[in-house]
Amino acid sequence: MFQDQKAVVRAFYADMKGATAETIEAVLAAHTTADWHWRGMHPFYEQHGAGDVARVFWGPLLTSLTRLQRREDIFFAGENTVGEGIWVVSMGHLMGLFDAPWLGIVATGKMALLRYCEFNRVLDGRIVETMLHVDIPHLMIQAGQNPFGRATAAHMVQPGPQTHDGMLREPQPVDAGVATLNAINAMIGDLGTWQLGLPLEEELARTWHDDMIWWGPAGIGATYTIERYAKQHSGPFRSAFYDRSFTGHRAKLAEGHFGGFFGWPNFTAKHKGFMGVPASDINAEFRVIDIYRREGDKLAENWIFIDLLYWMMQQGDDVLAKMAGIVGTEYSPPV
Repeated sequence: MFQDQKAVVRAFYADMKGATAETIEAVLAAHTTADWHWRGMHPFYEQHGAGDVARVFWGPLLTSLTRLQRREDIFFAGENTVGEGIWVVSMGHLMGLFDAPWLGIVATGKMALLRYCEFNRVLDGRIVETMLHVDIPHLMIQAGQNPFGRATAAHMVQPGPQTHDGMLREPQPVDAGVATLNAINAMIGDLGTWQLGLPLEEELARTWHDDMIWWGPAGIGATYTIERYAKQHSGPFRSAFYDRSFTGHRAKLAEGHFGGFFGWPNFTAKHKGFMGVPASDINAEFRVIDIYRREGDKLAENWIFIDLLYWMMQQGDDVLAKMAGIVGTEYSPPV
């Protein structure tokens, strides 16, 4: 029931406590394979092995966010239903003191919270594959460098599940995980190509509770209830994007009342203008992580991570390069 794989990741996280830029490579190497395949958001992309991951991501981050803590809200594991292996999922915030610039984002000297979600595939007692997404724009906003135009929903530090039961350290009933996957798959099936034929709120009500919460990424924001979700995100998003093509998921799993997936990418689409970014006929990729909480036979909460910086980069807008050139000021995207 995935307990051995969970133990591998828990030991990994325990050893990461107190790690520094100088010691992190050894910590990573102790828990991963030599050919560890690591995926990250823009500008990190794909890396292989502890040395590269330490050099490119963890070393610089630990230099900038000192006294780093992992504050988890969700932890579960499961068999990948669309690919190979058993994956362990962790979601929450990395919290530290923002003491040195990172990626051109100005240091504040204050507490900072960096949203994260990590998928780890475990095999024979080691981590062989990882997908880690951190919400870089969320950190930018905390530093006063908002890279986006006005959000359609609300920006905030996002809490964990309303039920406070997201840390699944113990085995869960098999039928509960099956029910969660069924709810997720039913929602994906309704989503389809946005052509189910029902009014949007009626479509959503088939698979979502009326008081659902959609915890979206920085730049889009969070929204509450089907009515407001339709008005503040789902409706505007569907109006802005077209020629959408689903490209699949790399991992999709569930345990108990929680489940999720990620893609590389999940889908491609063109857009008519979104978040202050001018319209583009480029078939841009979306790399997305979705985490869900099920209640009964419907979905109640959804945490979303979208690599929006990568989406913008594909259209020629290198937000991080602009940030590096104007440290300490607010970046305004093209309108």
